[in-house]
Amino acid sequence: MSITAVPTNIITGFLGAGKTSAILHLLQHKPSEERWAVLVNEFGEIGVDGQLFQGQHTQEQGVFIREVPGGCMCCASGLPMQIALNQLLTRAKPDRLLIEPTGLGHPKEVLQVLAGEYYREVLSLQRVLTLVDARHLSKSRYTEHSTFNQQIAIADIVVGNKLDLYQPDDRSKLEEYIKQHGANDAEVIFTQNGALDPKHLQGETNAVLTEKPHHHHANEDKPLLSEIPIPECGYLKAVNEGEGQYSIGWRFSADNIFSREKLFTFFNGIKAERMKAVVITENGVFGYNLTPDALTEIELDDCIESRIEIIAAETNDKWQQQLMACIASPN
Repeated sequence: MSITAVPTNIITGFLGAGKTSAILHLLQHKPSEERWAVLVNEFGEIGVDGQLFQGQHTQEQGVFIREVPGGCMCCASGLPMQIALNQLLTRAKPDRLLIEPTGLGHPKEVLQVLAGEYYREVLSLQRVLTLVDARHLSKSRYTEHSTFNQQIAIADIVVGNKLDLYQPDDRSKLEEYIKQHGANDAEVIFTQNGALDPKHLQGETNAVLTEKPHHHHANEDKPLLSEIPIPECGYLKAVNEGEGQYSIGWRFSADNIFSREKLFTFFNGIKAERMKAVVITENGVFGYNLTPDALTEIELDDCIESRIEIIAAETNDKWQQQLMACIASPN
């Protein structure tokens, strides 16, 4: 069976805007008879989001996940992205495809690949949704960041997420910012906890690329560290750098059982832009999500190994030692 005109949405937004929560909410409310595929890209080398999704949604439920960790998925002429996307489409044969670029990635380049000749018949590009935390509009490190503004510029719908945390004038500030920096016909909606209605996915995108975007990264040929075997020591560590941020991540073999209590204390003490984790503890498997607002914990059905990823403006040499101290039953 040939795969043609799969409705496809890009769901983008800066670090901590709530993209993962929004996709999880959409998956919970997808039509039960439909098969949905999710291609998720992460800035970190390890890849955590894929396991977070798979820990809550299964192929038996009509949800198929594929990950492209290690930075912007469109690098190397889009080859890592195309390989992952082709494998995902072949396996899932989806009724809808959701693509989540990293919050530090380049959505115009991703759009360029998807709109190119190779996918013209395969995909039907629908609305681009950009999640924004309007509280950040007072911070120049957001408003002067080219990726932040690029994400807004290509959006068909700008989602002001975390509405419950806004100050009285944050909402109007976002609406005014979109008038100045967004597309002429961009719609602005507001929500909290990423609670998006699937109806917002429907409709063709108006995103237009007036020129072919281009950028280059030095490590385009590096191996996917999310897929290589974990060494005998029981863990693998990886670091990435770009767009003014660092990522440091670890993969631990399933033999390493963590203390849930110690882990929660460690995560609460981290000063970072983001932290995501899927961890095997003595009480079961849990997913963690740390933003400057809060640390959340959710019980997951299963995972094959523990993965932890921290994104911050600078790294802390003590993190690994503190993390190792959280292991209750070492390999």
